[in-house]
Amino acid sequence: MRCISVYTDNFEQFSDVFEQVIDLQLGENDEREVEGLVVSDSGEVPEHYLERMSAKPEVVVMKDKSRGITILQHGKVFEILLPTEAAGAVS
Repeated sequence: MRCISVYTDNFEQFSDVFEQVIDLQLGENDEREVEGLVVSDSGEVPEHYLERMSAKPEVVVMKDKSRGITILQHGKVFEILLPTEAAGAVS
């Protein structure tokens, strides 16, 4: 899974930029600013990362089942976990 981090604790701000972030062609460890929010590609994360993070009570887990995307929110960051095969696809 590829992980893209969006640095904010504001869900409304995050949801406003979500589609733009998904469409960004970020390189590994690339960082950009989208509507005032820092967005970075955190590279690949192992499958057990999602399991480990989901078990923590301070982590909110959201899913977009139609696209296989999982979003983790904790502290002041949203992590978008994209299936690896979808990460390279061009919209």
